[in-house]
Amino acid sequence: MRRARETRSTASRVFVVLLVTTVLVGALVAVFLVIEAQRATHAEAERATSVSAVSLATSPLVIDALERGDAAAATQILEPYVMDIVEAADLDFITTMTTSGVRLTHPDPERIGGRYLGTIPSSPQTLTEVFTGTLGPSVRTIVPVLSSDDALIGWVSAGVTTETISETLLRRLPLTLGITSGLVALGTLGAWAARRMTRRIAGDLPPGQVRDAVASYESLRTLGEALRAQTHEHGNRMHTAVALLELGRTDEAIEILTETSRQSQSLVDQVTARRSGDPVVGALLLGKASQAKERGIDWRVRIEPDTPPSPLSPVDSVAVVGNLIDNAMDAAAHAVERWVEVVIEPSAERGIVLRVSDSGEGVPPELRERIFTNGFSTKPADAHGRGVGLALVRSIVIGVGGTVEVTSDPTSFRVLLPPARGRGRS
Repeated sequence: MRRARETRSTASRVFVVLLVTTVLVGALVAVFLVIEAQRATHAEAERATSVSAVSLATSPLVIDALERGDAAAATQILEPYVMDIVEAADLDFITTMTTSGVRLTHPDPERIGGRYLGTIPSSPQTLTEVFTGTLGPSVRTIVPVLSSDDALIGWVSAGVTTETISETLLRRLPLTLGITSGLVALGTLGAWAARRMTRRIAGDLPPGQVRDAVASYESLRTLGEALRAQTHEHGNRMHTAVALLELGRTDEAIEILTETSRQSQSLVDQVTARRSGDPVVGALLLGKASQAKERGIDWRVRIEPDTPPSPLSPVDSVAVVGNLIDNAMDAAAHAVERWVEVVIEPSAERGIVLRVSDSGEGVPPELRERIFTNGFSTKPADAHGRGVGLALVRSIVIGVGGTVEVTSDPTSFRVLLPPARGRGRS
């Protein structure tokens, strides 16, 4: 099972993540719609009982029947009247009663004359509540009936049982399920489209291999630029030396060639002094030295001979070192004093500390986390794209258990790598 998870393609993982997200969002939407429908149904029941009770309490027929004080006559007059309203208003009951709560009307004729089950306010006022009566739990509103001189002559209560409210809610569920199903279907379609797009870019590679492919591309790009600059610089020096020899100025030609050899040899000595050094990184640093000279940047390198082996593969090492140096050169190129310094030394835990500093303006504190986000860049996009380098650096370093941090004065990217446990990943 673990092996299957490790080899699952990036496209499949994107599809699964989006599908799970879609289902979770659909479930949350369904729960919200059900809760909202329940609240709306309950509120609708309260409005219906309140309107019906108030209408009956102000009806001249009800006021006249209660003012007479004859309970039997009031029942005979009001029972058929309120039952018609119950049916028309889709209520479960309407109860008219005396001031003391004796029923004059009720859906069950046998309960007429009994006591009203519910709260009767101590003063003439409207009250809506949920109470369990003879028909079960119900939402009910009780309203006072006042005579022409505002004297209390009785009460009217209208109610809807919670069972009826639940039935109303159930009738609305198909709409809720339809909306949820539509959202899930659209989300699934989006996940499938995202999977196809991801597969076109990454094929069937798992995430680790996709990152390795990006690292390989970045390594080749930065190494190629460095070697191009080195080739260009040596070509210029050789052309100059040949021209001087043709002019008979042998001493000057020898001086140019000697200076070129001396500058390269200084860095070569530092690289080869490390018994565990990576020749690919050494070649990168040599090339970057030429690139720095092309751009008018003072190039400083210090490599401690006792630096231990790197836990990174050559490809990952070039991606990390190259991207940090490229970033530093871009920053230093806009400064008055242009310099870039690379330091590679052992850490206290026998790991490696890589520090790349520059004379640039620095990184604002509010951007020190965002610069490591994939796609974020303060520079305009070019043919190679922007916003990949630092994100890739952090991904590679964290992948082996290291850390990356940014400091100021001067601006420095400090990479701390743990001790190597065998050779890095290829």
